[in-house]
Amino acid sequence: MARISISRRAAHAILLAIEADIAHSDDLLREDPLMAAMSAADRRLTTTLVMGVLRWQIQLDQQIRSFLSKPNAKLDPAVLITLRIGAFQLLHLDRIPAHAAIDESVELTRHSGYRSATGLVNAVLRKLARAAALAPEGRSSQAAAAHPAWMVDRWTKFFGADTASAICLHDQNPPVPAIRLSAPAVEQELVSAGITLSPGRLLSSARIVESGDITATTAFRDGRVRQQDEGSQLVAELAATMSGEPKRILDSCAAPGGKTLILAERNPEAHIVACEASRPRMKQLRERLSVFGERIECRLADATAFSFDSEFDVVLADVPCSGTGTLSRNPEIRHRLQPGDLSRQAERQRAILASALRAVRSGGRVIYSTCSLEPEENEEVIAAVLAQNSNARAIPLAPTLEALRERNILAAAGAESLQSVLTPQGFMLLIPGAFQTDGFFIAMIRKL
Repeated sequence: MARISISRRAAHAILLAIEADIAHSDDLLREDPLMAAMSAADRRLTTTLVMGVLRWQIQLDQQIRSFLSKPNAKLDPAVLITLRIGAFQLLHLDRIPAHAAIDESVELTRHSGYRSATGLVNAVLRKLARAAALAPEGRSSQAAAAHPAWMVDRWTKFFGADTASAICLHDQNPPVPAIRLSAPAVEQELVSAGITLSPGRLLSSARIVESGDITATTAFRDGRVRQQDEGSQLVAELAATMSGEPKRILDSCAAPGGKTLILAERNPEAHIVACEASRPRMKQLRERLSVFGERIECRLADATAFSFDSEFDVVLADVPCSGTGTLSRNPEIRHRLQPGDLSRQAERQRAILASALRAVRSGGRVIYSTCSLEPEENEEVIAAVLAQNSNARAIPLAPTLEALRERNILAAAGAESLQSVLTPQGFMLLIPGAFQTDGFFIAMIRKL
C-alpha cells in the first residue's frame, strides 16, 4: 500500500475547499494548518500541485473524461480532484514517476472514503499515462485549451491570434517572483543571505528573484523588501509622480496596501487616506500600513459613495475587476468568471471612478487602473464616466513616463519599451508576460 505524502493530502484538501468556493488559493496556501507543519520542499510541492491543477484544470478534465466509459458521468468532487492531481503529475511534472503519481492517487481515493472508486482512478490514470507517453503534446498547443473558449475568442478578437496565444501560454506558468527594494543597500543584504537577483524589466527599485527564499530573510520580515509584481509597482509610481508636491492623496481601494506604501514612500510630506470596504481586509491593511503612523489614515469606506468633495491632489482608483490579467497568479478566476460578470464589474467601476473624480480637486488627477484585459472594464469605463463629467479630461501617460525616467525611477530601457504599449488615447495596456508582469490597464484623468 502506497503512503500518501503530506503534500498530496494538503493539495487535495485545498482544492476541495476551492471547488466548494470556501476560499481562494492564496489564502488557503498561506493559512492551511497542514502547510505550517511541512518542510519547505513539501510546501513547494503542495503549491505546485494546487496552482498547477487550477491552471490546467479545463484541459485535465477533458483528458480525464475521454478515458471514462461514460464521459458525461457525474463524479464526486473528491474523486474528480484526485484524478486531476494525478493527471497533472503525469502530464506536467517530469520529476515524479508515473507509478508514484498513480499509486498515491489510488490511496488518496481510498483515504478520502471512496474505496469503490479506486479501480476507476487506477484505470483512468494508467490509460492517461500510456496515451501521454505515446503522443506527448507541447505545452503551447495545450495552453488555449486550459482557458474558457469565450476568453480565448475575446482576446483573439481584440489583440490578434498571436497575442492571445502568448497570453494563454503565460497564464500556464508561475508568475515571475518580483520584489521591491526599499533602498539600494538592501540588495547586497539579500545577496549575502543567499538570494540571487536580476534587474527588473521596468523599474530601478525592482528585482527578480532567480533563486533563494526571500520570505526567510530579515529584510523581508522587517519590510525592507516586499514581494510585488512590477506592473503593480508601476501603477503606484505613476500615481505618486506629479509636478509639485501633493499634500493629500487618496487610495480609494487600498487593500492589500502595496501601492499605498509606494505612495507614502514617494511623497513623505503628504497625508494619505487609504480606504477599504471590507472589514477583514481593513484590519490587515491597518497592520501593514502602521509603519507610517498617523501619516496614513485608514478608513472603512465604500469607494462608490465617498463623501469627499475636491479634497485631494491625487486619487488612485485601482478598482476591483475581473482579474483576467492575473490568471497566472490567480488561476481559479478562469473557472468562476462568466461573460455576464464583466458588465456588472463595469457598473461598479464607473461608480468608483465618478466618486474619485468628485474627491479630487480642480487641477488634480485620478489614476484609474485594473488588472483586467477587457475593454468593458477599461476604455469603456473611462469613456462612460468622462461623458458624464465635462470637467474632466483623459491625459496621455507619456509625459509622466518621461518624468519617471528623469528621476531614475523608471529604467531607461523600461521607459522606451513602455512607450510602445500606449494606446492612441495615451492609456497603457500591459499584456501579461510582455514585461514579465501581470496584465494591467492604466489611465490618467485630470479634473479641470
